[in-house]
Amino acid sequence: MDKSNASREYELLTEIAVAYYCDEITQEEIANKFGFSRIKIGRLLKRAKEEGIVEINVRYHPVFSTKLEEQLKERFPISRALIALDHTDEDEQRRQVATLVSGYLNNILKDNVVVAVGQGRNVAAVAETSGTIQVRDCRFICGIGGTHRPGDVINADHISRLLARKFGGSSESLYAPAYVENMQLKELLLKNGTIKETLDRARKADVALVGIGDMNEDSYMVKLGWFTPQEISDASLNQGVIGDIAGYDFFNARGEHVNTVMDNRVIGLSVEELRQIPCVIAIATENTKAMAIMGALRTGAIDIIATSARNIRTILSMSQ
Repeated sequence: MDKSNASREYELLTEIAVAYYCDEITQEEIANKFGFSRIKIGRLLKRAKEEGIVEINVRYHPVFSTKLEEQLKERFPISRALIALDHTDEDEQRRQVATLVSGYLNNILKDNVVVAVGQGRNVAAVAETSGTIQVRDCRFICGIGGTHRPGDVINADHISRLLARKFGGSSESLYAPAYVENMQLKELLLKNGTIKETLDRARKADVALVGIGDMNEDSYMVKLGWFTPQEISDASLNQGVIGDIAGYDFFNARGEHVNTVMDNRVIGLSVEELRQIPCVIAIATENTKAMAIMGALRTGAIDIIATSARNIRTILSMSQ
């Protein structure tokens, strides 16, 4: 690339970065303005960070976050709340929460620590977030099997590998599908030595990193074919399901497990098994998930919640 082309590209990256981070214009609006796809704008913003044009630091007043955290700890059985400032753009909100989780992991992870890894966009964002990291010899283990979409960036195996590359150490795959057609097939697979040994190691992890989902007819599980939109609607309206932990273990507003068509068909760590892990970090960034987060906190399986200030305020209001 000659100097003039390089200069024009640098100017384009800068203009897009200023529009997104300073003027708070959404990626979709920027895409329309420049005549690019939203995916390309996302890639250009990533390039801007890689080129050093953008440096992201999440800042929030300690008194602000501490007050919300203390109020939350008074009402729910958690040890920490990682609270990011509110942002109107969903992708940026996810990045800010992920930055807090990444920084927390950087402080607590030591050599030989074992981390069980879940699936989903919010967990993936932690692995993708850049920043200064102290490399150490950890082990990351998939806490749920894989999906039928190879190379999916929100697949637990892909996330586990990225985390190992980022923090150091190794990644262990769970060589099993996340979802099977019936309980009999699941029981057969769990008898396999390789699958059983990996899950046993995940159950004994020191830390677990999982997402919290809500009941949404456009959810990842519907796209994968695990649930039909009608089954999601039935679980929500007729069974009182408000969310899930780790992608499939469903609960109601009281934090109680609810039997669904997913029961006994997923190969991964259950809420009961997560309760045995000393430090479970659950992430939910979307402002539609406040109710799901509240139910998840009531399960007693979560030690640290990572979300936005808006969600925390909503939960505190609902739980009065």
